[in-house]
Amino acid sequence: MSTWAAALKGVLPGLTGRAGRRNSQAGNAQTNTGQKNGEAQAGSAEWTEATAQTYAPVVWLIGKVQSGKTSVIRAITQSTDAEIGNGFRACTQTSSIYAFPSEAPVIRFLDTRGLGEANYDPSDDLAVSEGAAHLILATMRAMDSNQDGLFAALSKVRARHPDWPIVIAQTSLHDGYATGDGHIEPYPFEPNAPPEAIARIPPDLMRSLAYQRTMFDKLPGRGALLFAPVDLTHPGDGLPPADYGLDALTEALAMVAPFALLTALSAMPGIRTDPREHTADPIVMGHAMAAAGGDLVPIPVAGAIAATTIQARMLSQLGQHYGITWDKRAYAELTAAIGAGTLARVATGLGVRQLAKFLPVYGQTAGAAASAAASFAITYALGKAAVRYLHGRRLGTMDRGGIAEAYQRALRDAFSMAKRQRMSERESKVGERQDGSRS
Repeated sequence: MSTWAAALKGVLPGLTGRAGRRNSQAGNAQTNTGQKNGEAQAGSAEWTEATAQTYAPVVWLIGKVQSGKTSVIRAITQSTDAEIGNGFRACTQTSSIYAFPSEAPVIRFLDTRGLGEANYDPSDDLAVSEGAAHLILATMRAMDSNQDGLFAALSKVRARHPDWPIVIAQTSLHDGYATGDGHIEPYPFEPNAPPEAIARIPPDLMRSLAYQRTMFDKLPGRGALLFAPVDLTHPGDGLPPADYGLDALTEALAMVAPFALLTALSAMPGIRTDPREHTADPIVMGHAMAAAGGDLVPIPVAGAIAATTIQARMLSQLGQHYGITWDKRAYAELTAAIGAGTLARVATGLGVRQLAKFLPVYGQTAGAAASAAASFAITYALGKAAVRYLHGRRLGTMDRGGIAEAYQRALRDAFSMAKRQRMSERESKVGERQDGSRS
């Protein structure tokens, strides 16, 4: 078991040992599935639909028959199998495209005929798909070791486009489960998974996953190669959760997707753009509450020390949560994104008398302030800004405007929460006095 665990270490769902770089050219690909109508139709619904059909980014799905391509589309778009089946439109004799939404799509899925079929030469389809795709998403059943056709097809593509990234979804994990077994929780197929969760992966499934990765690591080219084990079933199949591993697949796609595709994915109903955010919220709120408590001590300096210490611990835990190590670069980037000017404007607007500009260890940001409410708000806002920064860092992006906006919005929200809490406490005290006077 330890041998197979070592084979998977660091590559689920992340890069293989030949980690590639982001494909900077993928977003420049032009599609050939429609044409822009004339300027005379610029205001018409027909022009809008035609434009969306032409320019919505394309995810090229490639894999054997019954390898899970439709399940991936269903999970991402939340469409039914019937809607997907009726929504595909032929674009070649053996390929079709599914646009979502159909009227004015923000994303399209290009599906080629299942590889490995008798008397089927995929050469023509591959040539057409290469001219249309923004990203390749390959699917293969986790327990299917016969992937020669898929490997050959992807090898041809990567030989011509060595920088193209490829995401491989290893589907139908339950094929490797013992009868009656369910999914392993927490999800064990990621670098930071608990050892006890990894140890529960069935040995045969572990071997098959490792073998597939070893095989595809031999693909030519230097583009990123990412893997995401998933099991995307119907809710009625009795194997909850039905979207097992979807977060890992989403993150893998986001790590290599060009900007247009990343924007489209963020609009999908089945996608959480940051799957770690909801579990990061308790870390932020808990430390914000602790900072408020620390500021209640009678000696002001002691409160300041407590708040900044708590903020440092919060950042450390958030970094571990996202798999990012805080260093001078990280602190400097977060500080620059929040901006000293932003801090000054927010402080003035909120009427906070003291905002010590201090970021634990390195840099500057608003540290412990003159009241418990301010310490709560500033710690909360710092945490929210850090979450936004760490998520982008994982994906290799830097959205300074978004980080500053997250900080400002969180600071306002936190002061509003503190204000409501004070009002509630006052009302409660008034009620207690009235009850006491009546008694």
